Amino acid sequence: MLTTQQLTFSYSPTKRFAFPDIHCNDREALLILGRSGTGKTTLLHLLALLLKPESGSVVINNTDLTRLNPAETAAFRAAHVGIVYQKPHFVSALSVMDNLLLANYLANQPPTRERASHLAQQLGFADHLGRKTTQISQGEQQRVSIARAVMNHPGVILADEPTSNLDDENCSRVVELLQTQSEQIGASLIVVTHDQRLKDIFANRVQL
Repeated sequence: MLTTQQLTFSYSPTKRFAFPDIHCNDREALLILGRSGTGKTTLLHLLALLLKPESGSVVINNTDLTRLNPAETAAFRAAHVGIVYQKPHFVSALSVMDNLLLANYLANQPPTRERASHLAQQLGFADHLGRKTTQISQGEQQRVSIARAVMNHPGVILADEPTSNLDDENCSRVVELLQTQSEQIGASLIVVTHDQRLKDIFANRVQL
């Protein structure tokens, strides 16, 4: 579960954001919509612990993240927050399998090859586990990114513009994969986007 209260953040005295409160239960999905410049990326970075708010709170699984020190924040993010970026970020020298196992390593957990293989089978890239990420298609990279985000059974999955560059068919497929994975592991799913197509899919929405 993720909740926020009275979150604010400032880049400068003239560029300040005050965000609406958010509440997203386990196995629920929340869509955060907004035009360019409304602070979507800033909010995502606050929820992902990549930025520290000027004021307010971010609570995940009853832990107030604003009270953690930098080392505790990094450890908590690795173990409890899964991020699906708009453009997947991989270590190009590693295989698909090793990129998945890297999520375990960063969370100080033992490598779970069985889970990586299971996710790859579910998401349709099991035949590519030995390949480099540069050797697979963009759609396959997106599915690998989803698998990596849920490797450690996070309490929260954050998806940053996961569909903005996709056609309608692939848009629907990516959303279905995200929803299925979040429901299976009992995570809160939060999608940050300007893609208006998703308004018909997600009942819970916040407009920035």
